[in-house]
Amino acid sequence: MQTATELEMLRTTVARLRAGGKTLALVPTMGALHEGHLTLVREARARADRVAVSIFVNPTQFGPNEDLDAYPRQMSEDARMLEAEGVDLLWAPGVGQMYPDGFATTISVAGVSEGFCGATRPGHFDGVATVVCKLFNQVCPDLALFGEKDWQQLAVIRRMARDLDLVEPRADAIHGVPTVREADGLAMSSRNRYLSPEAREAAATLPRAMREAIARMEGGDDVQPTLASLEETLLGAGFSQVDYADLADAASLERLDTLGPAPARLLVAARIEGTRLIDNMAVGQKPG
Repeated sequence: MQTATELEMLRTTVARLRAGGKTLALVPTMGALHEGHLTLVREARARADRVAVSIFVNPTQFGPNEDLDAYPRQMSEDARMLEAEGVDLLWAPGVGQMYPDGFATTISVAGVSEGFCGATRPGHFDGVATVVCKLFNQVCPDLALFGEKDWQQLAVIRRMARDLDLVEPRADAIHGVPTVREADGLAMSSRNRYLSPEAREAAATLPRAMREAIARMEGGDDVQPTLASLEETLLGAGFSQVDYADLADAASLERLDTLGPAPARLLVAARIEGTRLIDNMAVGQKPG
């Protein structure tokens, strides 16, 4: 595996990897890798001849009171994991490489970015869209893979790619990969390691309560009382705050008060011991 930390080396390595018409997939990450990330890598390997992974803890998507400084960093361990998975290229730029002196450009995606995490984390998706666009321009992949755990992020990135007519990758080559879960159902996340054993046990209430709410809505129960009951369950289990628990159209992310024939998602963000956990699940279709 080749590791690049500067653009010139990255571009030379990408040209070599793509020689002879080889296809290249990109898996963008912020490191602290777990099985969910490795699942993305394996899917990338199945879809492309060559695989690149980026590791960059992006400061522009963290708010002033969020966990940028505490966010776990384990570059050496991450690199070993990626090499064991057969990754061809690790792109690991520093902050100065990504945001050089005088950097003054931000990408803002309206609509799909404005509710849910966009409402509770102002500026977050501007940082996401900007850094992902830069990663796409730097690596020039044929396709890119993201986890469906952050459904809103995936929607923002796809919209950005469509609106800006990106071709490396095109919007239809940005693939979502189903959420990877722990044995008790909790979505895998680098932030799970923040939790004490007691909070970690309580956190498993989140996916259970979501599945119960989905069963109720699919069974005909009214949406809003069901969502209110979901919030009560989480608060009763030890969560300190529920940022949102909403039913939304899977494509537009418009909030829904009734479950119709179109694909929908139940999206939840809740806090426990100061750690913010997010999850989403399909409603009215096969689980995802």
